Parts: sequence; C-alpha cells; structure tokens
Amino acid sequence: MKIIVAVDSFKGCLTSAQAGHAVEEALRRCCRDAEIITCVVSDGGDGMLEAFASAYGAELCEVAAHDPLMRPIVAHYGITSQGVAIIESAQACGLSLMSVEERAPLRATTYGVGEMVADAVRQGCHSFIVGLGGSGTSDAGMGMLKAIVDAFAPAGGHIDEVLSGQMSGCSFTLACDVDNPLCGPRGAAEVYGPQKGASRAEVLALDRRAGQFARMSAAHFGHDCSSHPGAGAAGGLGYAFIQYFHARRCSGADLLLEALDMRGMMQGADVVITGEGSADRQTLMGKMPSRVLACAASCGVPVWLLAGRLSDVGQLSQAGFARLAQVTPDGCNLAEAMQAEVAMANIQRTVKEWFA
Repeated sequence: MKIIVAVDSFKGCLTSAQAGHAVEEALRRCCRDAEIITCVVSDGGDGMLEAFASAYGAELCEVAAHDPLMRPIVAHYGITSQGVAIIESAQACGLSLMSVEERAPLRATTYGVGEMVADAVRQGCHSFIVGLGGSGTSDAGMGMLKAIVDAFAPAGGHIDEVLSGQMSGCSFTLACDVDNPLCGPRGAAEVYGPQKGASRAEVLALDRRAGQFARMSAAHFGHDCSSHPGAGAAGGLGYAFIQYFHARRCSGADLLLEALDMRGMMQGADVVITGEGSADRQTLMGKMPSRVLACAASCGVPVWLLAGRLSDVGQLSQAGFARLAQVTPDGCNLAEAMQAEVAMANIQRTVKEWFA
C-alpha cells in the first residue's frame, strides 16, 4: 500500500508534525510493507511556519521583536532560496502568547509582525507569504504599520515614505481562509473579538476604531479595502496588508498543497489520512482536511478523516470522506483528552482499529 498522511494540528494539543508522527508510527506497526509519506501541513494558522518552511525549503531566521503586550520576545520566520519570506503572524501577535488573564484586545498590538516584516526586508526579501491565523489582536494592523514606519522612517516619518522607499516593490500573499470584512456584523471585532477576551462594550469600541481607521485610510489613498474578503482576518491585520501593500489573499491550504506537489504525491496512493482537532461542518469551509479531500478527489484517492472531536458526520460523509473517526472516547475528560500523550495514544489506537 501507499498511504499519504496529511493531518493538521490539534489546536492547543498537538502540532501537525506530532499528529502526523502518531499516525505514521501506528501505520508502521500494522502495515509493515506500506509506503508511508507524512506531510506537515497548515492552512495559515498555528504551525504555519513549520509547515511552509518545510514545504518551501526555507531557512529559519530569528529577530528580536515584541509580543501583543509589547514584551520583548524572539520571533522566527523563514527565507527561501529565492528570497521569499515566510511569516507566521502568530509568532508575534498570537493568542497563545498571552494567558487568559492577560488578554487585552483594546491594547494588544501587531507591532511585532511589523518588526518581522522589516527585518526580512533588511535581509533583502521583497516577496512575502504571511499566515494570519491564531492572532490575539484586533488592532486592524495599525501596530504592524507603526513598526514598519519606526524601522524605515523614524523621527516623525510617514507611511508614504516607506511605501515609496524601502517597501516599494514588495509583494504579499496572505495565507488565509477567512473571508470576513474588517467591520460590521461579520467583521473582525464582532466575530472574533470575544474569542480574544473582548467584552460586548470592547467589541463595539474595536469595531468603531477599525471603521475610523478604514475611513481615514480610504480618504488618504482614494480607495477602500475594508470590505475585501479577508480584511477581517487576524483582527484586521489582513486589512492593513491589503489596503497598504495591495496584498492578495489565497487559501493557505491550497498554497501549501501546491508547494508540496500533493497531486503528484498522490499518484498511485491507496488512501490519504487527514484530520484536525475538531471536525464539523466548518471543516468544509476551506480548512485543510477539506482541501486535502478536494485534491484527492481529483486523483481518485479515498480520504479518511480523524479528529479529536467529531460532529456533523452526515455532512462530512456527504462531502466525500470515505471514513470518519473521533479519536477521543465518549465520556473522556476534555482536560485529559487535550494532553499530548493521551491524544497521540488515541490517534494510534484509532489508526490500528482502521487497519486491523
């Protein structure tokens, strides 16, 4: 048999590499003669840097930056042999960088993301792939822009100096599956603010602040990108990249699968095993397992999906997944199920049951 393993991270529990290793280890015990190809994958969220750096053969760089609360950190990004910078925004503005008690959406900033971009430009990069998942900020990218101005036009400089100077000719691709606009009922604050610790009053304040920034930016440039799909990603960081740097948004999952040559990899495969921490109807909205499914369908290869938590089974089956499994036993305590060792053991038990 030839088996492809492309399992996304189990958020807050296992990285894609860990989950994929658990599957591969179980396969090697019960399918000793199988050819097994395991890929680290990400659709632009947590683990994006590891997955994309591996797929593109990028070298990792480190830079002194700041987290969402402006505390000093060391962030990492990748540079390919062609000089393309791969930036996982969550490295500097991720929700995981703050404890629940520390979350402060009105204060949290994307400044560190701008520091990463500026450092990559200094290294000679003019093309960027930016992952926008997992953010703990909702500042519409204002912090990111300020950091770039501070880096290239200090002492009262203006963003226009940067756009016509050091940042001229830079192109940005946003690895992002979110299509929300910046403001309004489906905007960054309204939809994602509460997940980042925002109260109802703070959600309204964040939405007003983003709207004011968008109106000011539109007046300055003569065009408004606040309603562009993806503008609301990462608390509006997507908007800043689109409005100020003409970034293009594309499916992070498709971008990675193309870099991996997944279609070529699937030639002659008997089955593809994919998965994620929680699989439901939202999985079908461009998340990694659904894009793996679409790729495999074009190659005539069946796809089996495993998840820590599984619901909407009928819809997932109808979409085309040949087999579905929830690895966490019913009644298992959530805190226990989220322990890495337990999750890996549950994955391995499920895979062995599949191939028994």
